[in-house]
Amino acid sequence: MRARSPDLENIRAALEPHGLFLRGFLNFTEGEAAPRLTDGRSARSVALVGNIGSSLWSAFSHWRETQSDHGGSDPLDTWSKAVIRPIATTVEAAVWFPSDPPWQPFQQWAMRAEGLKASPLGILIHPVHGLWHGYRGALGFAEPIVDEPAVRAAHPCDSCPDKPCLAACPVSAVRPEKFDVPVCRTHLRTAEGQGGCMAKGCFARTACPVGATYRYNDAQLRFHMAALSL
Repeated sequence: MRARSPDLENIRAALEPHGLFLRGFLNFTEGEAAPRLTDGRSARSVALVGNIGSSLWSAFSHWRETQSDHGGSDPLDTWSKAVIRPIATTVEAAVWFPSDPPWQPFQQWAMRAEGLKASPLGILIHPVHGLWHGYRGALGFAEPIVDEPAVRAAHPCDSCPDKPCLAACPVSAVRPEKFDVPVCRTHLRTAEGQGGCMAKGCFARTACPVGATYRYNDAQLRFHMAALSL
């Protein structure tokens, strides 16, 4: 018997209370390397699950308050798995997470699914949500996904003449040709970095004008900065 096409509306409804969304979809072509489903077959399609702006912050924060260990050493990943895995089981989908082996090409999937490209910071920039979005997991299915194709927009950085992200970095770690991670992290260890980007969010990221209304709230900005391994 042929497997049913994924029920996207039910998945969307199950994700909504957690502030998560189906972010994009891709179907694998015949013969293309694809991840394996739980039964050993190759997936025919993948649906990306993620946040838009601070959409997940309320649900995630409430969950942390109920945990005796406040969510452990990697609370956002732990919460994501606690939320997404039961939904995957209900819809008979395989599930993968960015933090778990076998490592899946989440950024490549996102570029294919939503037509995104990297910003100078290395973060994929969305034409509407800017740098304020993320991918928390992916659902794999035995059948192709039938849905409205994503609207492909021009890469926002190509039409941004001033590039405020470059000027905003206090140590010029963000450059057109690359993001100098060692320079950035060295700065973040200093008193200036601790009182600046670590306390208020990456200055280069917050300077980007694209999707400014989706900027993470202050608590979420501090959370993500504190999660960096310096």
